[in-house]
Amino acid sequence: ARRVATHTKSSTMANWCGDDLTSTMGPDGLDYDADLITSLCTSADANIQYLTTLVATNHDNTANSANISYMLISGFFVFFMQAGFAMLCAGSVRSKNVMNILIKNVLDACIGCLAYFAFGFAISYGTKDSNSVSGEFAGEGWFFLAKGDHSESFSNWNFFFFQWAFTAAAATITSGAMAERTAFQAYIAYSIILSGFVYPVVVHWIWDTPGWLCNWKEDKDGNSDLLNDVGMHDFAGSGVVHMTGGIAGLMGAAIVGPRTGRFDASGRPMAMPGHNAALVVLGTFILWVGWYGFNPGSVLGIYSTATATDVARCAVTTTLAAAAGGIGSMILNYSLYKVWDLVAVCNGVLAGLVSITAGAYTLQPWAAILAGFVGSVVLWGASKLLLKLRIDDPLEAFPVHGACGAWGCIAVGLFADQELLGSYMGADSKADQKIYGALLGGGGKLLGNQILGIVVITLWVGTTIGGLFFALKTAGMLRASAEEEAAGLDESKHGGSAYNMEPTKSAV
Repeated sequence: ARRVATHTKSSTMANWCGDDLTSTMGPDGLDYDADLITSLCTSADANIQYLTTLVATNHDNTANSANISYMLISGFFVFFMQAGFAMLCAGSVRSKNVMNILIKNVLDACIGCLAYFAFGFAISYGTKDSNSVSGEFAGEGWFFLAKGDHSESFSNWNFFFFQWAFTAAAATITSGAMAERTAFQAYIAYSIILSGFVYPVVVHWIWDTPGWLCNWKEDKDGNSDLLNDVGMHDFAGSGVVHMTGGIAGLMGAAIVGPRTGRFDASGRPMAMPGHNAALVVLGTFILWVGWYGFNPGSVLGIYSTATATDVARCAVTTTLAAAAGGIGSMILNYSLYKVWDLVAVCNGVLAGLVSITAGAYTLQPWAAILAGFVGSVVLWGASKLLLKLRIDDPLEAFPVHGACGAWGCIAVGLFADQELLGSYMGADSKADQKIYGALLGGGGKLLGNQILGIVVITLWVGTTIGGLFFALKTAGMLRASAEEEAAGLDESKHGGSAYNMEPTKSAV
């Protein structure tokens, strides 16, 4: 048997055993005992089956390891966006408030992490036990990631980390809209509520399969149960993440009121430029890089060739939209004001990135460029509207994230490609995907769901976060005092300026 195995390829052995077990002529041309041949062939079948199972198991383990690693790396990129937000915020405020805005950015990560661990993940994706399905409004289990009534302890660590990184991004958006005049304790309260409750509910609606707007919605029996046969499509979070943060920022900016001196007695806006354009550019580029974890990372895997191709396509559409947004803002601002405005170009890049986040998977390259370019126009229009309403948003958080987030959802309803949307939703062929972008012939169901999603996100976040900010204002806890604002929040609250420019005195 060892001699046959040594001199014979497994494929030849399998063919010989399968052809004629009565022959005593081995595949090496020698004559063998019949009982030995029977034993050998039986052993060969078992070995072949064992090797087949082993290869399949190793393949699955490799695929799972690669996909988990990819999600973790993408999560690292998304979390690194906190550095981008920090630099963008620091450069966009006056130098006397830099430490204040930076500590709020740092605490978003710290407070948001604990709130999401305690409540947020459970509300987003939790179930009571291993055999139950959560409700359409919110999740019901895995609080503090505790086992509870589940048959096994929590083990989906890569998914938790990836989702927490998104939560931190949503929470940080709001700080820019309320910069330079908001009390520190008010921001801590907001960060806990948004990360632990308000944002997770939106996640559950749109991204968890029991959620009533999810485009993979299933009923309790596991059957497809999509709203209007398609659900809402928000691939990486134009609505879920950016609109949530942007609407929260709008409510905060409106309720806390403008910075002292931002509008004159007649309501005309007065310029209050940020102190460091270099930090704005640095922050913009860090965010752009981080978006490659945000959008391509939302494919949630990379092991197969088809999945890796989807990841690469998402990276390209993300890049095209960002570039189109920056160019669009440059052209628009120069046409209107005859100025090559650096900060406007940076905000245009971010507007393009937000605008493609919902459709990074389902929009063709030409549609991604259009989405980014229109996003720059939406940014400009929303910024002008806020000034007309005397709402002071120092970082244009609502125009960039709220307004462009809404446009990103609408862009999917207009331009979602039939084949790409079908591939994402599991259609067997292009023709099987009957509902897609309205302007491409796919009817109005998807667009209607996208608009419905925009409306409910606005109402939910506006009501909950607006109510919180109003309660804090009523209690006198929302805004810093006039004296603290005039001196700068760094000096009055954080022990000194962020920039120690004075030469040190020699010790006597």
